Amino acid sequence: MADAPDVEEPTREYPAVPAQDAPGAPGATPPERRSSGFVRLLVFTGFVFALMVAGCLGLRAVNVLPSFDNPFADQRVDRSQPVLLQSMRDLNRYVAADGTFQIIVDLQDSQENIPDFLINRRTLFVGSGTVEAYVDFSGLAGDALKIDETKKSIELTLPAPEQSTAALDMAKSYVVAEERGLFNRIGDAFREDPNKQQRVYQLAQERITEAARSSGMDQRAKQNTQRMLESLFARLGYTTVTVTFANP
Repeated sequence: MADAPDVEEPTREYPAVPAQDAPGAPGATPPERRSSGFVRLLVFTGFVFALMVAGCLGLRAVNVLPSFDNPFADQRVDRSQPVLLQSMRDLNRYVAADGTFQIIVDLQDSQENIPDFLINRRTLFVGSGTVEAYVDFSGLAGDALKIDETKKSIELTLPAPEQSTAALDMAKSYVVAEERGLFNRIGDAFREDPNKQQRVYQLAQERITEAARSSGMDQRAKQNTQRMLESLFARLGYTTVTVTFANP
């Protein structure tokens, strides 16, 4: 056996256990004391962890720490630039009436002799817009106002009421449905058409503006303007106010 040193030499990877740590050896720590110390260490660690959690909750309650409920919550960052004033002008018009209109635009773009499931674009849009009827006082001539202090009467000749272009209310306007053909969907995947919705908005504005012209707003604007002027000059002491509107 002496000629086989590789067998007789002690194993280096597993050194011998000291005698004092061997079970039952004199001076060895009893198993009960070792398990009791491990339990105390475990309890102490849990107590410290509970204190840390309670402290974080307290700081979060006073808004010192951020919320960690959802680490993937949506965030919105507003990087808009300051509002730029482009122009300002004085208005010499009296808005005598306005009307709110709603229209359903059903716009379809297709090609003849080609099935709709291949090339087709149909948009169903609900548009809500407001049109104003106003009287422009900036173009009054010198003889438009005739005053008779003796009779306390006034004669006014005003231009005919005009109507503004419809202003769409985007909070009340929305796309109900949009259909596209197969080739349209493939084309939209590679390019975007920013003027697609603009054409629908423009058509809704035109239709609402046309409808306002035949809604009787001009007549109501004349009546409201006359009542406003009669009330204004009556406070100045004039008893007779005659308002005449020019032909459109």
